[in-house]
Formats: sequence, structure tokens, C-alpha cells
Amino acid sequence: MELIQMLKALGDETRIRIVNILRKGSLCVCEIESILELTQSNASRHLNKLMNAKIVTYYKEAKYVYYKLDEETINKHSFIKELLDNELEKEEKLKYDYSILKDYKSAGLTCENVSRVKDIIDNVNKKKSTK
Repeated sequence: MELIQMLKALGDETRIRIVNILRKGSLCVCEIESILELTQSNASRHLNKLMNAKIVTYYKEAKYVYYKLDEETINKHSFIKELLDNELEKEEKLKYDYSILKDYKSAGLTCENVSRVKDIIDNVNKKKSTK
């Protein structure tokens, strides 16, 4: 039944979006909320489903909770690795989310100044509309 739980967890757009931005490393819950423009309760609900399916794990650092992909599960189930490595890049919404993450990281933003992610989203949207 573990496999069914994983497939159900991955069968939701918001959860796939979360997994997508966690591909390159850990993110604080406030970063996930801001980058994907989710409410705190929505992000928490989806993160709990991903944790119950053992796709995502977390750790605490000071006052922040960071989420990351569960490497043990990823390595155990090759279909998840295949999804992460080869399929997520094909979806426009996921490419958009990833571009926001990339700009967020290159701007050196962290949990401390995550509120500035709105400026990054606006810039990504401007770039997108001029193409």
C-alpha cells in the first residue's frame, strides 16, 4: 500500500509543484509558500501528504522548518527519480515555478527576507510577457 500512497501523493498538481522546487535542495516552509504563492494551511496540508507518503522529509533549524526530498525513498523507487530527472521539465507551470526558484536563489534570498519573492515573481512575469 506504500506505493499507492506515493502515487496518490504525486497525483496532485500542488504536490508535484512542491516536489519540483525541492529537486535542487531544501526549502523553508515560508519559501515554499512564497515561491508557489500558497497559503500556509494549503502548503502544510500538501507537505503532510508528501511526508506521509515518505516522499518529503523535514528538519528544524533554529525557528525554521525545512523540507527536502526523502533521498531514501527516491533511491528506492526509480519511477520517482525518473519523474524528477526527466518529466518535470516538460510542464510549463513547473518550468515557471522553477524559474522563480532559480531567481530567488540567485538573488541570495532566505527565510529572513522571503517577502521579496513577490518582486521576483513580478520580474519573471514581465520576462514571460515580453517573449
